[in-house]
Amino acid sequence: MATASTKGNQGNQGNQGGQHSLDHAKNEASTATDKAREALGHVGNALSSTASSVGSALSNTASTVGQKADDAAGSVGTGLKSVADTIRNQGPHDGMLGNATRTVAGAIDQTGKYLEDKHLSGMADDVASMIKAHPIPAVLIGLGVGFLLGRALRD
Repeated sequence: MATASTKGNQGNQGNQGGQHSLDHAKNEASTATDKAREALGHVGNALSSTASSVGSALSNTASTVGQKADDAAGSVGTGLKSVADTIRNQGPHDGMLGNATRTVAGAIDQTGKYLEDKHLSGMADDVASMIKAHPIPAVLIGLGVGFLLGRALRD
């Protein structure tokens, strides 16, 4: 039969074994938490890098589209100047019709030169300047255009 002191020693050994198991489980949980944090850090870095790459690609694409739009505006300007030359050469040269032909051709030629020189970005700057110089008429024109578009799209 086991004595009371033997039972006490066995109880202490059981408690020590349980404490050792508990400490081991805590260490394992701490290690797993650290590994999970490290993995999340890697995932966060990868997502950040991917987002940066996507943003850079979108910026490059927008820049390319803007450049092509500017080039297209320049090409339209060249085309308008050609149309102006054709009108000037093919239209009547004398009388009231000749005067009208020269006026129309001159206006188209000026528009073509403007588009060639300013491109789309220069036109946007000019519109912004006009809006700053005349804000109330700009708002009224915007309202009128919005009203007309609303009516046209509703029908």
